[in-house]
Amino acid sequence: MTAALLSPVVYESWGQRVVFGSGTARDDVAAEVAGLGATRVLLIAAERERALAEDVCKDVPVVATFSAVRPHVPADVAQAVRAAAREHDADLLLSVGGGSTTGTAKAAALTTGLPILAVPTTYAGSEATPVWGLTEEGHKRTGVDPKVLPRVVVYDATLMLSLPTRLSVTSGLNALAHCVDAWWAPRHNPISSALAVEGVRSLASSLPRIVADGQDVGARRDILFGTYLGAVAFAGAGSGLHHKVCHVLGGAYDLEHAALHSVVLPHVVGLNLPAAPDAARHLGAALDDATDPFDALLDLYSTLDPPRSLRDLGLAEQELDRATELVMAQVPDTNPRRVTRAEMREVLGRACRGDTPVLVPLTDV
Repeated sequence: MTAALLSPVVYESWGQRVVFGSGTARDDVAAEVAGLGATRVLLIAAERERALAEDVCKDVPVVATFSAVRPHVPADVAQAVRAAAREHDADLLLSVGGGSTTGTAKAAALTTGLPILAVPTTYAGSEATPVWGLTEEGHKRTGVDPKVLPRVVVYDATLMLSLPTRLSVTSGLNALAHCVDAWWAPRHNPISSALAVEGVRSLASSLPRIVADGQDVGARRDILFGTYLGAVAFAGAGSGLHHKVCHVLGGAYDLEHAALHSVVLPHVVGLNLPAAPDAARHLGAALDDATDPFDALLDLYSTLDPPRSLRDLGLAEQELDRATELVMAQVPDTNPRRVTRAEMREVLGRACRGDTPVLVPLTDV
């Protein structure tokens, strides 16, 4: 038994059925809908993915399609999808799309209690967590409720083949962020940490393969596996500093979700890693570099070449003081280091300018 397990460990798991496949989404979705006994399905898919969603659901009893999906799930979208579910007397919410689409289904499930069947088309990971998020008046609220955890997830690697390289990379790094945050989140534990290590290992080895060849179905499937592991780790450990920063900035400034995660992640890692030796050990194990895991992460970024600047995503530098105050109000008490306002301002400033992430030395405060 490891030393970590000699101390009390609390881990809460969330039950759902998960189906992995390649080229089998249409058959798998029809079988899972039948297994749930659903006869009046509300299909939720953004307009740009509507044709794909309708093809996947050809053998499903769809009574209506809701396509008014928007990032960060604004309150008016949540109200509209709930009204659609009531109007059409839906007995199942079937989401086909990325994190915003899954989040829209969750908004409906939160108040209606309807089950969700999720078919992801990005690596957002929301499909494997009981976390919901709603944005109103520039403020993004999040919560945890078992009602919003999809009852079934159908993964199909071939649905990602048309995903542009940039979005594949940013979405994949969002998945990697779930893993990293799980190492210092409020409920971090040895089980979630182990899942996160395997998630990072899978993602770090497969993301460069799709940069080289976007049609590599095997790599796409490996990314889905890493995505799922990271999301389960995140569900068990909770939301750490990285996700708090991204939720605040995304809600306040309507920044592109996946790209936001890819920009912020190495800066938060540089801030927390000096105070989190276990996280450093896990990251080193996952990236096969126990000597300098932070540099190994930056090397991965160099290979993937994701967006590096919040300014390029739409955050104006004159907003940094306000952004810092908003983020500081959400820093978890359990974060491995006590973060000062000056440190957070500097971290956000580097992320805004696109500066090279650095390890932030510990200071006495």
